[in-house]
Amino acid sequence: MNKTVFTIAAIVSALFISMSCLAQTGKVNNFRIKRGTNVSHWLSQSEQRGEARKLHIQEDDFARLSDLGFDFVRIPIDEVQFWDEKGNRLSEAWSLLDNALNWARKYNLRAIVDLHIIRSHYFNAVNEGDKAANTLFTSDKAQQDLINLWNQISDFLKNRSCDWVAYEFMNEPVADEHEQWNKLVAKVHKALRKVEPQRTLVVGSNRWQGHETMKYLKVPEGDKNIILSFHYYNPMLLTHYGAWWSPLCKAYKGKVNYPGVLVSKEDYDAAPDEIKSELKPYTEQVWDINTIREQFKDAIEAAKKYDLQLFCGEWGVYEPVDRELAYTWYRDVLTVFDEFNIAWTTWCYDADFGFWDQQRHSYKDRPLVELLMSGKKLGE
Repeated sequence: MNKTVFTIAAIVSALFISMSCLAQTGKVNNFRIKRGTNVSHWLSQSEQRGEARKLHIQEDDFARLSDLGFDFVRIPIDEVQFWDEKGNRLSEAWSLLDNALNWARKYNLRAIVDLHIIRSHYFNAVNEGDKAANTLFTSDKAQQDLINLWNQISDFLKNRSCDWVAYEFMNEPVADEHEQWNKLVAKVHKALRKVEPQRTLVVGSNRWQGHETMKYLKVPEGDKNIILSFHYYNPMLLTHYGAWWSPLCKAYKGKVNYPGVLVSKEDYDAAPDEIKSELKPYTEQVWDINTIREQFKDAIEAAKKYDLQLFCGEWGVYEPVDRELAYTWYRDVLTVFDEFNIAWTTWCYDADFGFWDQQRHSYKDRPLVELLMSGKKLGE
């Protein structure tokens, strides 16, 4: 290599390093986010592999989200897609993630890489009565395995700018005791800070990232490159009405009202006896924007306590739910987000809570997108 070529190569290399996260140690990142969506059911919660998975999300999806006005994405990933049962890396999924982050950067979308489901912890296992599937909070080995996963993810992504890529420890932890999750947060945080002292880390609350458990979350002190995360689907009877995986929402066939009391006396009386005990609260509590505002209180107070950005990583309404009812709820939640400067990613881009149809390559809920974009009209 001649001297001129060597000099150019050195300059390019220096510029790349200067833009990487490793060169930003000691400052608060510019990982500022406002509105986004989950690129879900692709590298997580999907059986697609090979060409079908490759084609499911493409560059034009990121271009579309950017054009619509989204400024970031959350990308859920599952252990089973990235590592086999012996812990060997499955190269195809890593390549797809690499592509996704390149496309996100190209179209000025920040990205949160969310470790969604791991072999030792699945948030739905508790709902399904299979606690044996969740060994994370009772096994030192499972916790070290989680740290090892993150060390590998970090090794793969560490040269990406801290202003553009963040890591989310784990989706919807479900520990019996809040302190179990707090101790694990401290362990993962300590391990990641050894290899990436500057990366923005997203930390959620225990029990499905519920707003009501945010007050129990202990956040590592003095680290300003942390974002606090909660999820919001209340009231479930509205947002998940008819959902096959929710026994109550599947069994109840009456009308749902919003705002106001969700279930009338007449609909309650006509409901099957076996769901009435679960249905009863929906005949008593008033649901409206004030209820939502009150339910966000603990999360808002936690963000103020630690002086950190607050982020709602999942929220949305199941596709079959009456759209006008859904839009009213969306408007109220958006209003509260705006009032308290809460960033958000909808659940989700496509799939059964989404606004885009990947099969038909067209919008399946254009009014929802316009609502999310504050009334912006979409081009044809």
